[in-house]
This record gives sequence, C-alpha cells and structure tokens, in this order.
Amino acid sequence: MIERVAGGRNASIIDVGGGESTLADDLLERGYEHLTVLDISETALAESKKRMGAASARVRWIVADVTAAGFERGTYDVWHDRAVFHFLTAPEKRGAYVRNVARAVKPGGHVIVGTFGPDGPTKCSGLDVMRYDPDHLHDEFGAQFRPLESREEIHTTPAGKIQQFLYCMCRVE
Repeated sequence: MIERVAGGRNASIIDVGGGESTLADDLLERGYEHLTVLDISETALAESKKRMGAASARVRWIVADVTAAGFERGTYDVWHDRAVFHFLTAPEKRGAYVRNVARAVKPGGHVIVGTFGPDGPTKCSGLDVMRYDPDHLHDEFGAQFRPLESREEIHTTPAGKIQQFLYCMCRVE
C-alpha cells in the first residue's frame, strides 16, 4: 500500500508505533529516503537501531506518545500505523490522534491504519482494544479523510494465536 501511494522514493513516510518492526529496513532497501519511526518505547527503537546498524542513521527516530506528540503541519506524504490506533480506547485519545494525523499529513497525502477487525481480539498484551470495520474506522477519522481501500488480513502471532486485522487507506482532503 505504501509503495502505491508514496509518489516516489523521495516521499516523507512516518511509521507510527514502528518499535521493533522491520518496515523501515524494508523501505530503506527499496530506496526510500525520508523515513521517520515513532514509538512510545525507547527500548524498542533502540533495538531497531541496533539491528539496522549504520543504516539507522538514515531514519529519524522519535520517542513519543502519538496522541501528545507535536507534529509540524504538512510534514508527511504517508502516515502508516499498524496496531496503535486500536489501543486508543478513550474517545479523547482517538480525537487527539486524528488531530495529529490531520496536522502532520500533507493535503493529498495518504493514511494507512491497521487495527483489529470486527472479529479480532478484545484484548492484546493484557490491554483493552477497539475493533473496527471500515465504516466505523472512517467515522473515527471524519470527512477530511476520503476512504480509498480496505482489506482484512488474518495474522498469526508468534504464540500461534490467530488475529483478524483490518487495513484501511484514505487520502487527506
């Protein structure tokens, strides 16, 4: 999804909740030049930097709570979040998240959010989570975000549990 909407290797991409994910590694290997990884866990980001070695210097690393982070207006072409939004169970936290997305993503930019689907778990890592279908997720974001695509994925955890994920992509109007 990122490659389809990034508009070239010069696109500015943020991976929210990127932690120890290998997405930044993969995007660097594909030639993307302007990558940011944000996570609340300094430890997770340190592990990613260690794994990536010298290549980690080509990524901007931010330790922050995405709902409280200060984003400059129109910084990113693509906002990617796999598995942060569904942890935001309080309406005010979801509202703060959406306001930050609206501020940080350029008009015409794209937002890709992966959450638990309607048949996904009600808890993850001992924490309550929200589950979404495409319409419910879009309602959280509002009219400023034009829905483009959604798809479900069945994810098997390292412990062998099956989880339904929903990926939705929209464009910032």
